[in-house]
Amino acid sequence: MPIDPKRALGAKMGEGKSSWTRDQVILYHLGVGAGNPPTDPGELEYTYEKNLKVLPSFGVIPVFGSMGGLGSTPGLEFNFAMLLHGEQDIEIHQPIPPEATVTSGGEIVGIYDKGKAALVVLEMKTRDGADKPLFTNRFSLFLRGEGGFGGESGPKAGNIPPERDPDGVIERPTLPQQALIYRLSGDKNPLHADPEFAKMAGFDTPIIHGLCSYGVACKAIVDEVLGGDVTKVARYQARFSGVGFPGETYVTSYWKEGDRILIQAKSKERDAPIITNSAITVRS
Repeated sequence: MPIDPKRALGAKMGEGKSSWTRDQVILYHLGVGAGNPPTDPGELEYTYEKNLKVLPSFGVIPVFGSMGGLGSTPGLEFNFAMLLHGEQDIEIHQPIPPEATVTSGGEIVGIYDKGKAALVVLEMKTRDGADKPLFTNRFSLFLRGEGGFGGESGPKAGNIPPERDPDGVIERPTLPQQALIYRLSGDKNPLHADPEFAKMAGFDTPIIHGLCSYGVACKAIVDEVLGGDVTKVARYQARFSGVGFPGETYVTSYWKEGDRILIQAKSKERDAPIITNSAITVRS
């Protein structure tokens, strides 16, 4: 059935509780490349519970499963096999704790007609145990084959780097088993593990999760530009413009522009984009 924006826009996703432990945070960090070298004091802050800190990009994990409820949204019937994760935006309202029980609820806040696809924006707000805002996620999802309903095309892509050389370039290798580690944080899509499934999707080998790439780039900037201070990230936006493959080296370029750090990440081996139109807003 075609998308019906009048029915779907503003639809609520039911509230639910979720929780995480230090072990889950450490596993996520390992999944985005933390722990290299394993005895480095800065890396141990990601991988050892003694002084554990939490990357702001971890905030996507507790609410990721909520996307599964999209298929039951009135006016938003679609084939999940045609869904692509286009962009991710997270606002951090307070530092993410290494252990917590939280409440999250969502709403469809945008539906745009891209011609051959519909762009659906799902906003998920998460509150801590004291009912205070912790973080807000916005998932921008492309539903291929669901466009043409006559709606607005949506805002143009932002976070475009200035026309000058970057202020810095950071290289981060990934492991051959990177996607196998990351999938243990909740995204069990066989595209990231099963070679035969990947071939059916048009890839020679399984690919890295988009949200894994999101975390790799986030960690690079936090470590090399923000001095390892995860609390300095107020907002992190990114567009998934390509895919990464396990074992590749991510090359993350950045430009400092006021309170924002504009970011692009690409594969060193293929010179192909992975993340573009990306920015971290630095907390003052």
